[in-house]
Amino acid sequence: MSRTPDSARTTSPRPHASPEGELSSPQLLARGQEDETLNFLGASPVQNVIMSSLIRDNGFERKLNRGDFYVCRDARGETTGVALIGHHIIFASQCAEAVEAFARRAREQRDAHVILGERESVKQFWSGYARAGESPLLVQRELLLEQTWPVAVRESVPELRPATLDDLSQVAAVHARLAFEESSSNPLEVDPEGFLTRLARRIEAGRIWVWIKDGRLIFKTDICSATPEVIYLEGLYVNPEERGKGYGVRCLSQLSRELLLRARSLCLLVNEQNEPAQALYRRAGYKLHSHYDTIYLPPKI
Repeated sequence: MSRTPDSARTTSPRPHASPEGELSSPQLLARGQEDETLNFLGASPVQNVIMSSLIRDNGFERKLNRGDFYVCRDARGETTGVALIGHHIIFASQCAEAVEAFARRAREQRDAHVILGERESVKQFWSGYARAGESPLLVQRELLLEQTWPVAVRESVPELRPATLDDLSQVAAVHARLAFEESSSNPLEVDPEGFLTRLARRIEAGRIWVWIKDGRLIFKTDICSATPEVIYLEGLYVNPEERGKGYGVRCLSQLSRELLLRARSLCLLVNEQNEPAQALYRRAGYKLHSHYDTIYLPPKI
């Protein structure tokens, strides 16, 4: 979710009508269309890092992506929008008709849990998605923050390292707690097998970093998505008993320097109401990129 002009703006233009007339209905993307899709998403690499990373990691494999990828095209066959519709609903389009078409398709998704995107785009998507009188279960207002070079050098944390499967139980407990605080849903209760499998896969890919001291988890964060342009972090945690000691900013700054050797920028989402977390990220050098909304959906009966 840097390249050049995209990183400079803080909001996306509102979706507009297609100049090419009638759009196709959303079509499933299939093997062989990866490069075309990544080229489209690459026009806004920060906003689209999650979808781009999933395609790079898994292709269009439904089970691994927890959903299907769809494309909308104009009358000339040009791509006007791409969307992941499944447990998560994420979309990329500046075409109003494409956004509305994705919203109609997403209404049919029985297991949809969350809609994520830049605030104005999500507002338009919701207007096409929600049925009369329907309200979200929860709306989280968030800030997308971005970090690029330079990164301040702080006191190092030699024990900061990629997690191993021996750390899975501690990582899972913390990750589940963070998820519950955000959405009131505990993945260890809702889908324990799937949740632990996904975390184990992330650990094996070297995408969870931890600082464990005397058997206690002091710091954790996850590389949720990664492309050559952008790395998206989530699930940053500092042990409550160790807060206020500067551990979070030290670990995040050190990890940021490491990861910026692999990508042009880093980004993460933080709740607009979480001022302590925002202060930590600012001290580590992260700056506002854009405003996001995460809509948690009520279960379909």
